[in-house]
Amino acid sequence: MAHGRHGSSGTTGTPEVVTFGETMGLMMPTGVKGIEYAGQLEKSFAGAESNVAIGLARLGHPCGWFGQLGADPLGRYALKQIRGEGVDVSRARLVEDAPTGLMIRELVGGKSSVYYYRRYSAASRIRPEHLDEAYIAGAKLLHITGITPALSADSRETVMAAIGLARKHDVKVCFDPNLRLKLWPLAEARSCLLELAEEADYFLPGLDELALLYETDDWEQIVGRLTRLRAVSIVKGGGDKTFIIENGNVSSVPYFKAERVVDTVGAGDGFCAGFIAGLLKNNSLAESVRLGNLIGSMVVQTYGDWEGLPTWEQVQALLNNEAHVER
Repeated sequence: MAHGRHGSSGTTGTPEVVTFGETMGLMMPTGVKGIEYAGQLEKSFAGAESNVAIGLARLGHPCGWFGQLGADPLGRYALKQIRGEGVDVSRARLVEDAPTGLMIRELVGGKSSVYYYRRYSAASRIRPEHLDEAYIAGAKLLHITGITPALSADSRETVMAAIGLARKHDVKVCFDPNLRLKLWPLAEARSCLLELAEEADYFLPGLDELALLYETDDWEQIVGRLTRLRAVSIVKGGGDKTFIIENGNVSSVPYFKAERVVDTVGAGDGFCAGFIAGLLKNNSLAESVRLGNLIGSMVVQTYGDWEGLPTWEQVQALLNNEAHVER
């Protein structure tokens, strides 16, 4: 078993939401040039699950993130940053015998490209015995993505074990498929992600992901498949609205128009954080989706994966249309 050190806590009290997965070091060119021609790269970190955790913490909800990072400069840096955002990282581990994953991202001609260096990373070595049953049992909701099971057989087993613990303790499960075809073949992804969708209470796919998973872009067929799930399905990317499929009924919530789109990466994680925060605030499904839509629109107006995630005060100011006083 890998020797590991646990991270200290970032928050006090029991997290309302627990999530886990791979957080990587992130490098991006500082200017408008692509990676090949850029003279400098800027350091950050990124991971779908830690992005959601940071989003929830900024919205005022105690959230815990765990996973494995290498006991290396990038791993220590990411752990400190996540903790600094008020996320509980007491169950995260720094391991000595595997590195922190790395992604390098460029935005050229308005298109984002990502290059992963994450094979055999510390995160891919997480196993079911690393799960803390009491930690999951104490939460209201477990948030998982389809990225974690793509990393390794052990990771896949750990995701299923975590869902089993959530079920055992009546903790709701929120699942964002986050289909990453650079990580695994579509056939393998389809089999695993559809199995996870069967276990979820809230299923948050994009319309493009559903077309690949269900092998059709016929909306009626897609709705038929979603209706057979026990989950409430929230379908993103439907033109200018997000769809809610619950008990066979389809409704929709319009997007918030972004003043300018700078970088779309992280918008889905922002949506997840807003939607889950809405649920935790006992909002209706439609109001929770509306909050998710708003935060997604705020995130795309900022560079970076998590930097544009707003605080609850910023969200309220926008909803109340308060003027910003510069000085």
